[in-house]
Amino acid sequence: MIKLFTVTLAAIGYEKFAWKGVIELLRTGMFIIGIYYCRKIDNKLGDLQKKIDKGEQDKYKIKQEKDNTAQEKDNIALEKEQLKKENEQLKKENEQFKKEIERKKAQFKSAWREIPLYADWRKEEFQTVNLTLDAATAHPALFLSEEGRRVTWQEPCQELPSCPERFVSIPCVLGQLHVSSERYFWEVEVQDAHSWDLGVCRNNVARKGRVTVSPQNGFWAIRLYDGEYWSLTSPETSLTLKEKLCRVGVFVDYKAGDVSFYNMTDGSHIYTFSKQAFYGGLRPLFRLWSSDSGPLTIVQVD
Repeated sequence: MIKLFTVTLAAIGYEKFAWKGVIELLRTGMFIIGIYYCRKIDNKLGDLQKKIDKGEQDKYKIKQEKDNTAQEKDNIALEKEQLKKENEQLKKENEQFKKEIERKKAQFKSAWREIPLYADWRKEEFQTVNLTLDAATAHPALFLSEEGRRVTWQEPCQELPSCPERFVSIPCVLGQLHVSSERYFWEVEVQDAHSWDLGVCRNNVARKGRVTVSPQNGFWAIRLYDGEYWSLTSPETSLTLKEKLCRVGVFVDYKAGDVSFYNMTDGSHIYTFSKQAFYGGLRPLFRLWSSDSGPLTIVQVD
């Protein structure tokens, strides 16, 4: 092939072309080709090395992340353990706090039993009366006991003689007492009664027509209705009591213009109408609301 190539070159005028030149050309071509492929291989080797380096970096990052995760788990475990200890400490403190409260309660109850009831010692300042009910004022739906100390609801209504003193529009009855001076006190048993009004009113309050129980109309009273206690101010005032009333004390100071109510079971104060403008006589007031109201009983004084 080389000989043919030489002859061809000689034929076209390259008589001096010789084997030595051909070999030099071939060597030069081979050298250039070798350089080209070496560079190509170097480039590929460089790319491969970059990939290897990137892989190592990724492996390092993954290792770091694993280490961080492990550290976070350890931290969480430590925090859990710390919280557990704190929770146990709080439980112990809470138990101690509860015991301290119970101890204080026991001390308070013990001391409270030794203190005279406020309403009891206040009774000494008031004139206690053997109060009875005035049948002439009783609404026809109200039935009075024979001794005149208990009032209950009765159906059907009684046929009673009409008189100016009798309540017709609201089911009330008044006590026989007329207060126009001094200080007076009486107690009423309300334990079995479910809806009632208790207090005082002027002797001349309206008995017929539309009557609103309020100080403006000459009434000073408290009420139990639908399980809630109220002071019959205008508007009415809700009363929050510690326990259900069983026995109520009514204290009237005519000169000071005060009407006060006390829970006689524990001596606690219920409500006071203070500095009222009284004129004329005041009468004890009792009211029931319906057939299921239950009785009101005046406590007899020994």
